[in-house]
Amino acid sequence: MIEAIGHGISCIDTGYMRPGLAASFLLQHGDEAAIIETGAPRSVGRILRGMAAAGVAPESVRWIIPTHVHLDHAGGAGALLAHCPNASLLVHPRGVRHMIDPTHLIAGSVAVYGQQRFDALYGTVVPADASRVVAASDGSDWSLGSRVLRIRDTPGHAKHHFCIWDEASASWFTGDTFGIAYRELCFDGIPFLMPTTTPVQFDPAALHASIDLLMAAEPSGFNLTHFGHVAVRAGLAQTLHAEIDSYVRLCLAAPAGPQAQAALQESLTAHTVERLRAAGCRWRFGAIARFIAFDMDLNAAGLLSWRATAA
Repeated sequence: MIEAIGHGISCIDTGYMRPGLAASFLLQHGDEAAIIETGAPRSVGRILRGMAAAGVAPESVRWIIPTHVHLDHAGGAGALLAHCPNASLLVHPRGVRHMIDPTHLIAGSVAVYGQQRFDALYGTVVPADASRVVAASDGSDWSLGSRVLRIRDTPGHAKHHFCIWDEASASWFTGDTFGIAYRELCFDGIPFLMPTTTPVQFDPAALHASIDLLMAAEPSGFNLTHFGHVAVRAGLAQTLHAEIDSYVRLCLAAPAGPQAQAALQESLTAHTVERLRAAGCRWRFGAIARFIAFDMDLNAAGLLSWRATAA
């Protein structure tokens, strides 16, 4: 699936896990293109087909830019780079070594998912050609024809996370910094935002500051990896700030010991169902719980990892 957003931006569904979960964004300007987020290795074919549908040849891609090196955002970077002979891979300085040698990323993901689940989700993670990997520092500008993309460091979800500001559309490509908003959970046209606190570098204070940085640019919208374009409306950022604080409170109240993960996931799920009911969702509890189970599991693990280091 490829969807035109406007301003030369298209959203490509990477097919990660299910339709509508993770996006890659294609930017076209003049004779050049950029790809923001590569999805998992299994997503590369979908991205190439989306490019073809948009009339973009791999040779015209100048930049490939994952917002951070978690594998649902950057796992396909090495393979996609090999298909785009004139492209360079722009990566957060903390993530450069992991793109060149993804051994640590793979090991971390296997620890979370197990080998069988990892193989099904990701397949083979291809190292990126070191000569084509460029560290993109905070505040740096990268031209796409006459268009300029600006990198801003946005820790909180991960220390190796940045967001990309596109002045032409007055919008951010936010990765996981501005949370997730699945279209299935949009009721009465209002996106339902949830923070994502995936292991292992969640930092609530840093995430609050990063959200404020995004809002200070007075954007017209956000391009969320999970999932798609969200127009700015009153209260969005405040909702996300409040949810981060709610997650922290639930985490601090969770029991210690081997039952902590299950207990916290249960409380996060109940909290989210209550919010969804208030937003107009009429799904049965079980249907909602199943739909958000993957996110609640990862969020619980990330929160408990933060609690262990913050203690």
